[in-house]
Amino acid sequence: MASTYTNLGLELMATGENAGTWGTKTNANLSLAEQLLGGFKIQTLNTAGSGANTTELAIADGALTGAAQNRVIILGAVSPEAITGNKIVTVPLLTETFYIIKNSTSGAYTVQLKAVSGSGATVTWSATDKSYKIVYVDGIATNTGVYDVPFGEGDVTLTGTQTLTNKTLTAPKIGTSILDTNGNELMLLTATGSAVNEITIANAGTGVTGPVISATGETNVGININPKGTGVFRSGTAAVQIAGKETMWVPASAMYATTTAGAAAAQIETTALRPDMKVMDFADTADDHAQFSVAFPKSWNEGTITYQCFWTPSTTNTGDCIFGLQGVACGDSDTIDAAFGTAVNITDAGIGTVEDQQVSAESSAVTIAGSPAVDQQTYFQIFRDANAGADTYTGVARLLGIKIFFTTDAANDA
Repeated sequence: MASTYTNLGLELMATGENAGTWGTKTNANLSLAEQLLGGFKIQTLNTAGSGANTTELAIADGALTGAAQNRVIILGAVSPEAITGNKIVTVPLLTETFYIIKNSTSGAYTVQLKAVSGSGATVTWSATDKSYKIVYVDGIATNTGVYDVPFGEGDVTLTGTQTLTNKTLTAPKIGTSILDTNGNELMLLTATGSAVNEITIANAGTGVTGPVISATGETNVGININPKGTGVFRSGTAAVQIAGKETMWVPASAMYATTTAGAAAAQIETTALRPDMKVMDFADTADDHAQFSVAFPKSWNEGTITYQCFWTPSTTNTGDCIFGLQGVACGDSDTIDAAFGTAVNITDAGIGTVEDQQVSAESSAVTIAGSPAVDQQTYFQIFRDANAGADTYTGVARLLGIKIFFTTDAANDA
């Protein structure tokens, strides 16, 4: 009885055959088995005509020359083979096995792996896919199929699109953006050369105020949140109050003349049924005074303040008018019979037209006497320093009110 061959080309020697050649044939079978287990084959795909063509991976019975008798096959070359058309690579029918195959071609063309005949399943490398694939050949007699077997359901490849679940990324480097599941920009990242400051995000346990976003790096590091254009920083639908410089308007109608050397409260009509002016009149012959008090919000940082004077002239004179402001803070059980702090002056030249609105420049810092703190009342005294040689405005300075500038260090008064 003559020897036969398996579908992968191994010789099955019949009893009583091949006397004297069993050693040679057995060694050949062992060499072929070794090749089937881990052999390596480079298979070029171009032919004389180049372009699109078909290359057969054949089985050579009892020999080591069959391309399909290697476990690892490189299609193209170790250095990518340039192809100029779509390629088809065929495997034999009836052969059930698996291969590790690399598409090592260059050029924007596909490479398809299929059975030499029939309409079984096929595997195709796209024009841009130059990867390794594990492929399974099912060996069905007339309709052998070839199937792409993933390296693993959770494996990550350089060119693949995978969803990572329960993976830990240690110090990953991310490019310029993070995208949402639709591929739209969710977050843009801008790198700064030699950066040393960053944002640290910490979660929180039960009963803690909440997760924390912190600036870290150097000793003193701020966080900048910059809305675009006319946008504002919001929490939910409400704009967020930002601690910083605030203003408070104090009209002349909220002021009162001091008992000693007091200014004169007045209501001045411009034209009938046009705005009347509630003013405190400060003469040019002596230092006149007026007072008012405020309770600053809790968010005030209890620091210095500045102010502006809103006034109108009674004459067309354009000389300099000097206003001064001083304050003292009084808390629960403090005496109100306390001296004001050092006055800070503002000089503003007359505008030259009676009843015109005048707004002075902002003053330098005013230090409030006492010990300013939460839930205190602050008394202010405003006066015209008419006796100062530098006050040259000849006429009554009619104060309409003042704007106080103060700094907050909390988002609200809670």
